[in-house]
Amino acid sequence: MAKFFPSWLRTLVGLFAGLMAGLYWGRAGLPVFDFLGDTFVNLIKMLVVPLVFFTIASSLAKLGSEGGGGIAGNLVMLTAFTLIGFVITAGIASSIGIGIGHYFQPGQGLNLGDVSAKAPKEIPDWLSVLSGIVPSNLFKAFSEGKVLSVLFFALLFGASVASLGQKADLLRDGLTQASQAIFTLTRWVLLLTPLGVFGLMGSLVAAYGLDAIRPLVPYIALIYLGCFALLLVVYPALIIVSGLKVFPFFRTIFPAQTTAFFTCSSLGTVPVSLGVAIEGLRLKPAYAGFAIPLGANMKMDGCGGIYPAITAIFVANYFGIELSLSHYVIIFITSILGSLATAGVPSAATVMLTLTLGAAGLPLEGLALVAGIDRIIDMIRTATNVTGQILVPTLVARFTGQIEQDSPLWRRPKASSQGDVA
Repeated sequence: MAKFFPSWLRTLVGLFAGLMAGLYWGRAGLPVFDFLGDTFVNLIKMLVVPLVFFTIASSLAKLGSEGGGGIAGNLVMLTAFTLIGFVITAGIASSIGIGIGHYFQPGQGLNLGDVSAKAPKEIPDWLSVLSGIVPSNLFKAFSEGKVLSVLFFALLFGASVASLGQKADLLRDGLTQASQAIFTLTRWVLLLTPLGVFGLMGSLVAAYGLDAIRPLVPYIALIYLGCFALLLVVYPALIIVSGLKVFPFFRTIFPAQTTAFFTCSSLGTVPVSLGVAIEGLRLKPAYAGFAIPLGANMKMDGCGGIYPAITAIFVANYFGIELSLSHYVIIFITSILGSLATAGVPSAATVMLTLTLGAAGLPLEGLALVAGIDRIIDMIRTATNVTGQILVPTLVARFTGQIEQDSPLWRRPKASSQGDVA
Protein backbone atom coordinates (compact mmCIF):
# COMPACT_ATOMS: atom_id res chain seq x y z
CA MET A 1 0.00 0.00 0.00
CA ALA A 2 2.86 2.34 0.85
CA LYS A 3 4.11 2.01 -2.73
CA PHE A 4 0.87 3.34 -4.24
CA PHE A 5 -0.05 5.67 -1.38
CA PRO A 6 3.31 7.03 -0.07
CA SER A 7 3.64 9.14 3.06
CA TRP A 8 3.92 12.45 1.21
CA LEU A 9 0.65 11.73 -0.60
CA ARG A 10 -1.10 10.71 2.62
CA THR A 11 0.12 13.94 4.20
CA LEU A 12 -1.27 16.00 1.31
CA VAL A 13 -4.62 14.25 1.68
CA GLY A 14 -4.60 15.12 5.39
CA LEU A 15 -3.74 18.73 4.53
CA PHE A 16 -6.61 19.22 2.09
CA ALA A 17 -9.03 17.29 4.29
CA GLY A 18 -8.13 19.59 7.19
CA LEU A 19 -8.59 22.63 4.95
CA MET A 20 -12.07 21.54 3.88
CA ALA A 21 -13.08 20.49 7.41
CA GLY A 22 -11.90 23.81 8.83
CA LEU A 23 -13.91 25.74 6.26
CA TYR A 24 -16.99 23.59 6.82
CA TRP A 25 -17.09 23.42 10.64
CA GLY A 26 -15.31 26.67 11.45
CA ARG A 27 -14.65 27.42 15.12
CA ALA A 28 -17.10 24.72 16.18
CA GLY A 29 -14.54 22.13 15.13
CA LEU A 30 -11.64 23.68 17.07
CA PRO A 31 -11.80 21.28 20.06
CA VAL A 32 -11.35 18.27 17.78
CA PHE A 33 -8.78 19.96 15.55
CA ASP A 34 -6.75 21.16 18.53
CA PHE A 35 -6.85 17.74 20.19
CA LEU A 36 -5.51 15.98 17.09
CA GLY A 37 -2.92 18.62 16.31
CA ASP A 38 -1.66 19.12 19.88
CA THR A 39 -1.41 15.38 20.50
CA PHE A 40 0.69 14.90 17.36
CA VAL A 41 2.98 17.82 18.26
CA ASN A 42 3.45 16.47 21.80
CA LEU A 43 4.36 13.03 20.45
CA ILE A 44 7.00 14.56 18.21
CA LYS A 45 8.43 16.72 21.00
CA MET A 46 8.52 13.68 23.28
CA LEU A 47 11.12 12.10 21.01
CA VAL A 48 13.52 15.06 20.69
CA VAL A 49 15.76 14.55 23.73
CA PRO A 50 16.10 10.72 23.67
CA LEU A 51 16.65 10.70 19.93
CA VAL A 52 19.43 13.32 20.05
CA PHE A 53 21.11 11.66 23.04
CA PHE A 54 21.05 8.04 21.85
CA THR A 55 21.90 8.89 18.22
CA ILE A 56 25.06 10.78 19.13
CA ALA A 57 26.13 8.69 22.11
CA SER A 58 25.71 5.36 20.32
CA SER A 59 27.49 6.59 17.16
CA LEU A 60 30.51 7.90 19.05
CA ALA A 61 30.58 4.86 21.33
CA LYS A 62 31.05 2.62 18.30
CA LEU A 63 34.38 4.31 17.66
CA GLY A 64 35.76 2.35 20.59
CA SER A 65 35.33 -0.85 18.59
CA GLU A 66 36.59 0.71 15.35
CA GLY A 67 40.00 1.83 16.48
CA GLY A 68 39.08 5.28 17.75
CA GLY A 69 39.20 6.96 14.36
CA GLY A 70 36.46 8.31 12.17
CA ILE A 71 34.33 11.26 13.07
CA ALA A 72 35.94 11.93 16.47
CA GLY A 73 39.15 13.12 14.84
CA ASN A 74 37.27 15.26 12.32
CA LEU A 75 34.71 16.82 14.67
CA VAL A 76 36.36 20.25 14.76
CA MET A 77 36.67 20.33 10.98
CA LEU A 78 33.07 19.21 10.47
CA THR A 79 31.82 21.77 12.97
CA ALA A 80 33.72 24.56 11.20
CA PHE A 81 32.43 23.54 7.76
CA THR A 82 28.88 23.28 9.08
CA LEU A 83 28.96 26.73 10.69
CA ILE A 84 30.45 28.27 7.55
CA GLY A 85 27.63 26.70 5.55
CA PHE A 86 25.10 28.14 7.99
CA VAL A 87 26.54 31.65 7.59
CA ILE A 88 26.79 31.51 3.78
CA THR A 89 23.22 30.34 3.25
CA ALA A 90 21.98 32.84 5.86
CA GLY A 91 23.67 35.59 3.83
CA ILE A 92 21.91 34.39 0.68
CA ALA A 93 18.56 34.34 2.52
CA SER A 94 19.09 37.85 3.86
CA SER A 95 20.02 39.12 0.40
CA ILE A 96 16.85 37.63 -1.08
CA GLY A 97 14.75 39.20 1.67
CA ILE A 98 16.29 42.64 1.14
CA GLY A 99 15.96 42.33 -2.64
CA ILE A 100 12.27 41.41 -2.47
CA GLY A 101 11.52 44.09 0.11
CA HIS A 102 13.37 46.79 -1.82
CA TYR A 103 11.68 45.90 -5.11
CA PHE A 104 8.09 45.56 -3.87
CA GLN A 105 8.24 48.09 -0.98
CA PRO A 106 5.60 46.47 1.28
CA GLY A 107 3.72 48.65 3.76
CA GLN A 108 3.44 51.79 1.65
CA GLY A 109 0.03 53.45 2.01
CA LEU A 110 -1.15 50.86 4.54
CA ASN A 111 -3.21 51.92 7.58
CA LEU A 112 -3.86 49.37 10.31
CA GLY A 113 -4.87 51.81 13.03
CA ASP A 114 -2.96 52.51 16.22
CA VAL A 115 -0.21 50.13 17.24
CA SER A 116 1.32 49.86 20.68
CA ALA A 117 4.94 49.25 21.46
CA LYS A 118 6.14 45.90 22.70
CA ALA A 119 9.09 45.62 25.03
CA PRO A 120 11.95 43.86 23.27
CA LYS A 121 13.01 40.55 24.72
CA GLU A 122 16.41 40.27 26.33
CA ILE A 123 18.96 38.98 23.87
CA PRO A 124 21.82 37.02 25.45
CA ASP A 125 25.40 37.71 24.47
CA TRP A 126 27.68 35.08 22.98
CA LEU A 127 29.34 34.19 26.28
CA SER A 128 25.95 33.55 27.87
CA VAL A 129 24.92 31.34 24.95
CA LEU A 130 28.14 29.32 25.11
CA SER A 131 28.12 28.92 28.89
CA GLY A 132 24.46 27.91 28.76
CA ILE A 133 25.36 24.88 26.63
CA VAL A 134 27.09 23.23 29.60
CA PRO A 135 24.31 21.97 31.90
CA SER A 136 24.65 22.58 35.63
CA ASN A 137 21.91 20.02 36.22
CA LEU A 138 21.80 17.22 33.67
CA PHE A 139 18.32 15.99 34.61
CA LYS A 140 16.93 19.51 34.39
CA ALA A 141 18.43 19.90 30.91
CA PHE A 142 16.76 16.66 29.84
CA SER A 143 13.40 17.53 31.38
CA GLU A 144 13.36 21.03 29.87
CA GLY A 145 14.42 19.78 26.45
CA LYS A 146 17.58 21.90 26.18
CA VAL A 147 18.85 20.29 23.00
CA LEU A 148 22.29 21.91 22.91
CA SER A 149 22.98 20.82 26.49
CA VAL A 150 21.80 17.29 25.72
CA LEU A 151 23.96 17.26 22.59
CA PHE A 152 26.99 18.41 24.59
CA PHE A 153 26.55 15.69 27.21
CA ALA A 154 25.90 13.04 24.53
CA LEU A 155 29.20 13.94 22.82
CA LEU A 156 31.12 13.60 26.10
CA PHE A 157 29.34 10.42 27.14
CA GLY A 158 29.77 8.74 23.75
CA ALA A 159 33.44 9.69 23.62
CA SER A 160 34.00 8.31 27.13
CA VAL A 161 32.39 4.99 26.19
CA ALA A 162 34.52 4.84 23.03
CA SER A 163 37.68 5.40 25.10
CA LEU A 164 36.94 2.32 27.22
CA GLY A 165 37.32 0.00 24.24
CA GLN A 166 36.20 -3.61 24.66
CA LYS A 167 35.50 -3.12 28.36
CA ALA A 168 32.36 -1.16 27.43
CA ASP A 169 31.00 -3.57 24.81
CA LEU A 170 27.86 -4.28 26.82
CA LEU A 171 27.09 -0.59 27.33
CA ARG A 172 27.90 0.14 23.68
CA ASP A 173 25.47 -2.54 22.53
CA GLY A 174 22.82 -1.14 24.88
CA LEU A 175 23.19 2.36 23.42
CA THR A 176 22.94 0.98 19.88
CA GLN A 177 19.79 -0.98 20.71
CA ALA A 178 18.25 2.04 22.46
CA SER A 179 19.00 4.17 19.38
CA GLN A 180 17.34 1.61 17.12
CA ALA A 181 14.31 1.46 19.43
CA ILE A 182 13.92 5.25 19.37
CA PHE A 183 14.08 5.29 15.58
CA THR A 184 11.42 2.57 15.46
CA LEU A 185 9.23 4.63 17.77
CA THR A 186 9.81 7.67 15.55
CA ARG A 187 8.59 5.71 12.52
CA TRP A 188 5.45 4.73 14.43
CA VAL A 189 4.74 8.36 15.37
CA LEU A 190 5.29 9.49 11.78
CA LEU A 191 2.53 7.15 10.65
CA LEU A 192 0.19 9.59 12.42
CA THR A 193 1.44 12.56 10.36
CA PRO A 194 -1.64 12.76 8.07
CA LEU A 195 -3.95 12.80 11.10
CA GLY A 196 -1.80 15.40 12.86
CA VAL A 197 -1.65 17.58 9.74
CA PHE A 198 -5.44 17.28 9.42
CA GLY A 199 -5.89 18.64 12.94
CA LEU A 200 -3.28 21.40 12.60
CA MET A 201 -4.61 22.59 9.25
CA GLY A 202 -8.21 22.45 10.41
CA SER A 203 -7.34 24.46 13.51
CA LEU A 204 -5.52 27.10 11.47
CA VAL A 205 -8.34 27.57 8.98
CA ALA A 206 -11.01 27.60 11.70
CA ALA A 207 -9.17 30.09 13.91
CA TYR A 208 -8.30 32.72 11.27
CA GLY A 209 -10.91 34.60 9.31
CA LEU A 210 -10.05 36.03 5.91
CA ASP A 211 -11.26 39.50 6.90
CA ALA A 212 -8.64 39.79 9.63
CA ILE A 213 -5.70 39.03 7.35
CA ARG A 214 -6.85 40.59 4.05
CA PRO A 215 -4.96 43.94 4.49
CA LEU A 216 -1.73 42.06 5.15
CA VAL A 217 -2.03 39.55 2.31
CA PRO A 218 0.58 41.36 0.12
CA TYR A 219 3.08 41.31 3.00
CA ILE A 220 2.35 37.63 3.72
CA ALA A 221 2.77 36.84 0.02
CA LEU A 222 6.22 38.45 -0.03
CA ILE A 223 7.39 36.36 2.94
CA TYR A 224 6.21 33.23 1.12
CA LEU A 225 7.82 34.44 -2.12
CA GLY A 226 11.17 34.89 -0.40
CA CYS A 227 11.00 31.48 1.23
CA PHE A 228 9.97 29.77 -2.00
CA ALA A 229 12.86 31.49 -3.80
CA LEU A 230 15.18 29.75 -1.35
CA LEU A 231 13.34 26.43 -1.43
CA LEU A 232 12.79 26.15 -5.17
CA VAL A 233 15.77 28.03 -6.67
CA VAL A 234 18.72 28.50 -4.29
CA TYR A 235 18.65 25.19 -2.46
CA PRO A 236 18.20 23.06 -5.62
CA ALA A 237 21.05 24.99 -7.27
CA LEU A 238 23.35 24.22 -4.34
CA ILE A 239 22.40 20.54 -4.50
CA ILE A 240 23.08 20.38 -8.25
CA VAL A 241 26.43 22.17 -7.94
CA SER A 242 27.39 19.65 -5.25
CA GLY A 243 26.77 16.77 -7.64
CA LEU A 244 23.73 15.37 -5.82
CA LYS A 245 20.17 14.67 -6.94
CA VAL A 246 17.55 17.32 -6.23
CA PHE A 247 14.30 15.36 -6.40
CA PRO A 248 15.36 12.50 -4.06
CA PHE A 249 16.49 15.12 -1.53
CA PHE A 250 13.17 16.96 -1.41
CA ARG A 251 11.11 13.79 -1.67
CA THR A 252 12.97 12.30 1.30
CA ILE A 253 12.78 15.37 3.55
CA PHE A 254 9.12 16.13 2.76
CA PRO A 255 7.89 14.65 6.08
CA ALA A 256 10.22 17.01 7.96
CA GLN A 257 9.05 19.99 5.90
CA THR A 258 5.38 19.27 6.49
CA THR A 259 5.93 18.65 10.20
CA ALA A 260 7.80 21.96 10.47
CA PHE A 261 5.14 23.78 8.43
CA PHE A 262 2.28 22.78 10.69
CA THR A 263 4.04 22.65 14.07
CA CYS A 264 6.05 25.87 13.56
CA SER A 265 8.86 24.36 15.63
CA SER A 266 12.37 23.55 14.42
CA LEU A 267 13.24 21.83 17.69
CA GLY A 268 9.98 19.90 17.63
CA THR A 269 10.84 18.67 14.13
CA VAL A 270 14.31 17.39 15.11
CA PRO A 271 13.18 13.72 15.43
CA VAL A 272 11.71 13.82 11.94
CA SER A 273 14.71 15.70 10.52
CA LEU A 274 17.12 13.18 12.02
CA GLY A 275 15.03 10.29 10.76
CA VAL A 276 14.94 11.48 7.15
CA ALA A 277 18.61 12.50 7.20
CA ILE A 278 19.94 9.23 8.61
CA GLU A 279 17.51 6.64 7.30
CA GLY A 280 16.42 8.45 4.11
CA LEU A 281 19.35 10.51 2.86
CA ARG A 282 21.78 8.06 4.51
CA LEU A 283 23.93 10.63 6.28
CA LYS A 284 26.22 8.99 8.82
CA PRO A 285 24.49 9.03 12.24
CA ALA A 286 27.37 10.53 14.22
CA TYR A 287 27.58 13.60 12.01
CA ALA A 288 23.84 14.02 11.36
CA GLY A 289 23.08 13.55 15.05
CA PHE A 290 25.39 16.45 15.80
CA ALA A 291 24.77 18.84 12.91
CA ILE A 292 20.97 18.77 12.66
CA PRO A 293 20.22 19.53 16.33
CA LEU A 294 22.85 22.27 16.11
CA GLY A 295 21.08 23.68 13.06
CA ALA A 296 17.73 23.56 14.85
CA ASN A 297 19.20 26.04 17.32
CA MET A 298 21.41 28.13 15.05
CA LYS A 299 20.25 27.81 11.43
CA MET A 300 17.15 29.84 10.57
CA ASP A 301 17.05 31.07 6.98
CA GLY A 302 13.34 31.79 7.19
CA CYS A 303 13.17 33.36 10.66
CA GLY A 304 16.63 34.94 10.60
CA GLY A 305 17.08 35.83 6.93
CA ILE A 306 13.92 36.30 4.89
CA TYR A 307 11.53 37.41 7.64
CA PRO A 308 13.44 40.21 9.42
CA ALA A 309 14.73 41.68 6.15
CA ILE A 310 11.31 41.99 4.51
CA THR A 311 9.57 42.98 7.74
CA ALA A 312 12.11 45.73 8.52
CA ILE A 313 11.38 47.31 5.13
CA PHE A 314 7.65 46.84 5.72
CA VAL A 315 7.87 48.61 9.10
CA ALA A 316 9.97 51.46 7.66
CA ASN A 317 7.46 52.05 4.87
CA TYR A 318 4.49 51.88 7.23
CA PHE A 319 5.95 54.60 9.44
CA GLY A 320 7.19 56.68 6.48
CA ILE A 321 10.91 56.17 7.16
CA GLU A 322 13.22 56.32 4.15
CA LEU A 323 15.91 53.66 4.32
CA SER A 324 19.48 54.54 3.40
CA LEU A 325 22.29 52.27 2.25
CA SER A 326 23.55 52.04 5.84
CA HIS A 327 20.09 50.81 6.91
CA TYR A 328 20.24 48.01 4.35
CA VAL A 329 23.76 47.03 5.44
CA ILE A 330 22.65 46.85 9.07
CA ILE A 331 19.57 44.81 8.14
CA PHE A 332 21.77 42.44 6.13
CA ILE A 333 24.30 41.90 8.92
CA THR A 334 21.77 41.53 11.75
CA SER A 335 19.66 39.15 9.66
CA ILE A 336 22.70 36.88 9.28
CA LEU A 337 23.86 37.07 12.88
CA GLY A 338 20.41 37.06 14.47
CA SER A 339 19.87 33.32 14.28
CA LEU A 340 23.30 32.60 15.77
CA ALA A 341 22.95 35.18 18.54
CA THR A 342 19.52 33.98 19.62
CA ALA A 343 20.27 30.27 19.83
CA GLY A 344 17.91 28.53 22.22
CA VAL A 345 15.80 31.64 22.89
CA PRO A 346 12.00 31.09 22.89
CA SER A 347 10.04 32.96 20.17
CA ALA A 348 13.26 33.30 18.20
CA ALA A 349 11.66 35.03 15.19
CA THR A 350 10.32 37.83 17.40
CA VAL A 351 13.71 38.23 19.04
CA MET A 352 15.44 38.35 15.64
CA LEU A 353 13.01 40.99 14.38
CA THR A 354 13.54 42.99 17.59
CA LEU A 355 17.30 42.78 17.03
CA THR A 356 17.00 43.93 13.40
CA LEU A 357 14.58 46.78 14.08
CA GLY A 358 16.59 47.99 17.06
CA ALA A 359 19.92 47.88 15.21
CA ALA A 360 18.46 49.76 12.22
CA GLY A 361 16.80 52.37 14.44
CA LEU A 362 13.28 51.43 13.31
CA PRO A 363 10.19 51.65 15.59
CA LEU A 364 9.68 48.57 17.74
CA GLU A 365 5.95 49.30 17.46
CA GLY A 366 6.27 47.50 14.15
CA LEU A 367 6.20 44.21 16.06
CA ALA A 368 2.49 44.77 16.74
CA LEU A 369 1.75 45.17 13.02
CA VAL A 370 2.54 41.55 12.25
CA ALA A 371 1.74 39.88 15.58
CA GLY A 372 -1.78 38.86 14.53
CA ILE A 373 -0.67 36.91 11.49
CA ASP A 374 2.56 35.51 12.92
CA ARG A 375 1.27 31.92 12.90
CA ILE A 376 0.53 32.09 9.18
CA ILE A 377 3.99 33.31 8.22
CA ASP A 378 5.68 31.18 10.86
CA MET A 379 4.64 28.04 8.99
CA ILE A 380 6.66 28.83 5.86
CA ARG A 381 9.47 30.36 7.93
CA THR A 382 9.88 27.16 9.93
CA ALA A 383 9.62 24.89 6.89
CA THR A 384 12.38 26.94 5.28
CA ASN A 385 14.45 26.79 8.47
CA VAL A 386 14.21 23.01 8.67
CA THR A 387 15.03 22.53 4.99
CA GLY A 388 18.21 24.56 5.47
CA GLN A 389 19.00 22.66 8.67
CA ILE A 390 19.03 19.42 6.66
CA LEU A 391 20.53 20.87 3.47
CA VAL A 392 23.74 22.32 4.91
CA PRO A 393 24.74 19.10 6.76
CA THR A 394 23.96 17.19 3.55
CA LEU A 395 26.28 19.43 1.51
CA VAL A 396 29.02 19.23 4.14
CA ALA A 397 28.56 15.46 4.28
CA ARG A 398 28.92 15.30 0.49
CA PHE A 399 32.45 16.70 0.58
CA THR A 400 33.64 15.11 3.84
CA GLY A 401 32.61 11.50 3.24
CA GLN A 402 29.66 11.45 5.65
CA ILE A 403 27.08 10.06 3.19
CA GLU A 404 26.63 6.30 2.87
CA GLN A 405 27.17 4.53 -0.45
CA ASP A 406 23.50 3.55 -0.75
CA SER A 407 22.16 7.09 -0.48
CA PRO A 408 19.54 8.06 -3.09
CA LEU A 409 21.37 11.38 -3.50
CA TRP A 410 24.21 10.02 -5.61
CA ARG A 411 24.01 10.67 -9.34
CA ARG A 412 26.41 7.90 -10.26
CA PRO A 413 25.98 4.17 -9.65
CA LYS A 414 27.21 3.12 -6.24
CA ALA A 415 30.12 1.17 -7.65
CA SER A 416 31.53 4.22 -9.44
CA SER A 417 30.85 6.74 -6.65
CA GLN A 418 33.21 5.16 -4.14
CA GLY A 419 35.88 7.76 -4.70
CA ASP A 420 33.46 10.60 -4.15
CA VAL A 421 32.62 9.66 -0.59
CA ALA A 422 35.82 8.10 0.64
